[in-house]
Amino acid sequence: MFRRSLPRYLALFVTAVALMFTASGAVASAIEPQAGVDDFDFSSWDATFEVGMNADGRATMHVVETRVAEFPEYDQNRGIVAGYPDSYQGAGLDTSIISVRDENGDDVPYEIEKDDGIIYVLTGDDDYVHGSTTYVIEYEMRDVILAAEGTNVDEFYWDLLPLDSTQDIGRFRADVAFDDALAAQLTGDSACYQGPQGSTDTCDLSEDAGTFSVSANDLTAGEGVSVAIALEPGTVTQPSARRPNAATDVLPYAVGGGAVLLSLGGWFATSAMIRSRRRGTGIVVAQYDVPDSMPPLLASAVVPKTKNSLTAQIVHLAVRGLIRLEDVPEDGEKKKRRPRLRRLDGPIPDPLDERALKALFNSTETGIVMKMPKNSAAFSKRMVALLKAGPKAAEERGLTTKARSRTAQIVQIVSLVVLAVMIGLLCWGLFTGRSSAGPVFLATLACTIVVAISSVVAFKQHTVLTHEGALQLEYLEGVREFIRVAEADRLRMLQSYSGAERRSDGTVDVIHVYERLLPYAILFGQEREWGEVLEVSYASEQRSPGWIDGSAVGLTMRMTAFSAATRASSTYTAPSTGSSSSFGGSSGGGFSGGGGGGGFSGGR
Repeated sequence: MFRRSLPRYLALFVTAVALMFTASGAVASAIEPQAGVDDFDFSSWDATFEVGMNADGRATMHVVETRVAEFPEYDQNRGIVAGYPDSYQGAGLDTSIISVRDENGDDVPYEIEKDDGIIYVLTGDDDYVHGSTTYVIEYEMRDVILAAEGTNVDEFYWDLLPLDSTQDIGRFRADVAFDDALAAQLTGDSACYQGPQGSTDTCDLSEDAGTFSVSANDLTAGEGVSVAIALEPGTVTQPSARRPNAATDVLPYAVGGGAVLLSLGGWFATSAMIRSRRRGTGIVVAQYDVPDSMPPLLASAVVPKTKNSLTAQIVHLAVRGLIRLEDVPEDGEKKKRRPRLRRLDGPIPDPLDERALKALFNSTETGIVMKMPKNSAAFSKRMVALLKAGPKAAEERGLTTKARSRTAQIVQIVSLVVLAVMIGLLCWGLFTGRSSAGPVFLATLACTIVVAISSVVAFKQHTVLTHEGALQLEYLEGVREFIRVAEADRLRMLQSYSGAERRSDGTVDVIHVYERLLPYAILFGQEREWGEVLEVSYASEQRSPGWIDGSAVGLTMRMTAFSAATRASSTYTAPSTGSSSSFGGSSGGGFSGGGGGGGFSGGR
């Protein structure tokens, strides 16, 4: 790759050393001032562009440039560097450098390098050049005329000077000569633009028998001259890279859309499979009690989209008489106290309840009191492990299993095949140099991301309910229904024969039932409504809850505060002590520089 910065840095280094010696009075007079290799100008720049057609009807161009460089008299430059584009509007220009000569027609040594779509001509050898030096560069290109979009003409729109230049030009002249076949197709419309990139300032463009001429004086570095000359539509044959090709320009989008739709279909098939496994008998009957073998931790693994399962489990232990909630802020209190849990003695209904007690208190001893920690990574770690115990127990007890959707897998395989076709069309577009390859690449990337994510969903095993699990889900949905119905309907269910006989003494203690269901109301996101029902029930019975401090007044608010404290304690993460780094960034008609050509100009 051509690199121009190294000589400049060497020159600056030499200059710095020279200044140091000057300051010390050593050898200042022996050193000439040094400058960068781009620090010279062109006294004149003349170019002739001969535009014609080959036997295939495609545009050709033969160019002769005569540049007169004014180099300093001290050793700075070995020549110039001229850059020419190798592609234009998606098609290759087949740029060919014919020769580099001086004003006498003698050959000038040169090298050619290519980098990022630019062909660089590096003139000269190891010898320095001084003063006025002429370079006559001859080269050829093809496909320099476009079928302009929106104007319905063929157009020669060309940058006659490189805008990427640091040299001033004293005098510039260019002639654009069309051969007889092309001259006969000129429409008479033409324009000339002068100035830096994007300038809309116009310049004079004269025409005589198919030859257009433009001249300018005292051009500053980076100031360009561009011409736009119209011909009748269809005058020249466009290269295949510029002609519409549905296979590379349109079809990839349709194929990619099909791949995305198929992959989403696989996603939906997986979801449908998971939902279908939740059906047991298809009948949901209101239930007012939950078996001891279904603590909230286990129920949360059976019921989809449950909430606050840890809070529900703790309240479950409390209403079962295994712990007591203490120091919960009373309604209206300004100071919020951390909740405390007191371990009580009593029969433990389920192994998951025993594990929950051990995780909460980190001990099996009864009578101890645990204050809900505020910043304890150890407690949070135990709670995370406890929450994972529910799904594990559900699988061990045969309520859940792992499964894949065969339909989703088949659909996803087809989606991957279709995506492969899209990638193949993209490669075809890239190989043939289609200008549409860039947008198609972005679309292919987006489709690949969607299909990849959907493939993970389709091919991985998902946790689904077994038949027994589906029956348990329907039972818990019956509990949700009992919590949801009006109070009169609940009492009617409890007082019915079938309801009363479910208690060993043939009676139903409403408070007892309502307390037992509070954890599941929390699990279903109905704790506020059920808390209000409990408050009314306690008030009507003139009782206070035995599992939590205080009266029944404000129970709902206190439960909300307890739930928030529990979530905060169980999700605490210790702050990182490592260092971090941050990176910042910033973003921030016709016109000069809007056509083909241009390229680069600099020193060597």
